[in-house]
Amino acid sequence: ASTVHLAAFARDVRWDGLDTGIFALLLPYSLARWGSGREVLGGGAVLAATLTIAAIAYDPGGNVVGGVVIVLLLGAVGAGVRYKRISERQMLDGARSRERAALARELHDTIAHHVSAIAVQAQAGRALGGTNEAAVADILEVIEEQASRALDEMRTMVGALREADQPDLTPQQGVHDIERLARGSRPRPRVAVELRGDLDDLRPSVDAALYRIAQEAITNARRHAEHATTVTVLVAGGDEGVQLTVDDDGDDGPGPAPGFGLAGMAERTKLLGGTFSAGPRPDGGWNVTAVLPHRGLAR
Repeated sequence: ASTVHLAAFARDVRWDGLDTGIFALLLPYSLARWGSGREVLGGGAVLAATLTIAAIAYDPGGNVVGGVVIVLLLGAVGAGVRYKRISERQMLDGARSRERAALARELHDTIAHHVSAIAVQAQAGRALGGTNEAAVADILEVIEEQASRALDEMRTMVGALREADQPDLTPQQGVHDIERLARGSRPRPRVAVELRGDLDDLRPSVDAALYRIAQEAITNARRHAEHATTVTVLVAGGDEGVQLTVDDDGDDGPGPAPGFGLAGMAERTKLLGGTFSAGPRPDGGWNVTAVLPHRGLAR
């Protein structure tokens, strides 16, 4: 339909004005940037034929080849912008998928721990039999608690499951491992870590997420914060949840590009029912803040 309208327009319009030149320049870019495959092929063919015929009819001495080359170049620019946007979206989707796969591996580790504890307690209860009813009752209580925690953990992170992935059986790091991030190989910027409040009974997924977000934020500060001398990390446990704040004192500037590290941190926080923000500080430098509920997102 668009090519028919284009042909009708080309038949009726005067081809010697500024508006016609602007139209001829914008159309190939717009077709390549936003058009579907059929529109690009059909519209491009009609545009090339129409402009060639018009140039010969109204300006026989003009440089037809040069005009066609300009049209093709503008179409190529539009196609380049289009595929750059597609590539960026694909990379962002990949970053989100990696975060969800990491959460799935953490779920594997956590559930394996709880189920192993249930199995051990069940074996102990069977061994005791009816010889010690009080001990059996205690064992059953432990089994109930472990099973409930395992189910809660699965509800929290089941949304993170994607394609099957081999589980990473290495131990997961948590809040109390963040202090190790201050002992990096680079002397500057200095990393200062403070842990405050109740941080001892966090859900494993929340515990691991706080460490991963802090790690990524510190890495971003070391890479992108120009002339920064200090990166301050504060993890504060409160009644409503745990807040992680990472600040640097670098020069005013755009900070890290809104790319895949920030997208991964935001995705991980969202999956656990928290809030995430990142941006420049009013007094200079960059701030990353993540707030997570103690027990994660109940599903």
